[in-house]
Amino acid sequence: MKKTFLAGLALALASFFTAVGMCIQLLNGVVVATTAVSGGKLRVVLDAGHGGIDGGVVGRTTGIKESDLNLSITHFLKDALADMGFDVVLTRKTEAGLYDTATKGFKKRDMQRRKEVIEKARPDLVVSIHQNFYASKNVRGGQVFYGKRNEKSKALALAVQERLNGLYAEFGVKERSAKTGEYYVLECTEYPSVIVECGFLSNPDDEELLADKRWQKRLVGAIATGVIGYFDGISV
Repeated sequence: MKKTFLAGLALALASFFTAVGMCIQLLNGVVVATTAVSGGKLRVVLDAGHGGIDGGVVGRTTGIKESDLNLSITHFLKDALADMGFDVVLTRKTEAGLYDTATKGFKKRDMQRRKEVIEKARPDLVVSIHQNFYASKNVRGGQVFYGKRNEKSKALALAVQERLNGLYAEFGVKERSAKTGEYYVLECTEYPSVIVECGFLSNPDDEELLADKRWQKRLVGAIATGVIGYFDGISV
């Protein structure tokens, strides 16, 4: 596994920087009439799922917490999108959750705060970062969910899913399809929103990749390219 990963790293890095260059070129050509941000910048809200006492799922092998991975990937994605000219807002900036105290109903309060951040930001889209888990250890790859009532959310999900499939294809992982999901963050506002499950912590190969900062940055490259592809598509 490690040999396979390292062998493809040089080529992967080259392709990543090429993708970033393409992203910037595409972004320069994107014209969105309904941009919510003054000054013409496109605004993205990034939501690092879980946090605080809610660690989410954990890796089967290492015990790594989903909440920590979500935060790390979200910060990498924030930097990448900001470098491309986006205005980026985070719902969760630290390891802490968004509730005041860990008392009864903390999860509901946490999700309500995320909604408030999104509504205040009035973004062009929302990306919520998560990690997946499944009973079978054999299931792996990235998976994107969107709310069934928002066609723009679907377009965003399809664009990001395509890039994640291409990334995981290097390891022979079969393509996954973007799916609808009845999740609060997808339905709580009118803005195009997706949940990106970056990989399966129930799979040892995915877990090893997800814990590696280099892979996290490659995931960020795929997600950012999908975001640009989405904006390019709706501007036509």
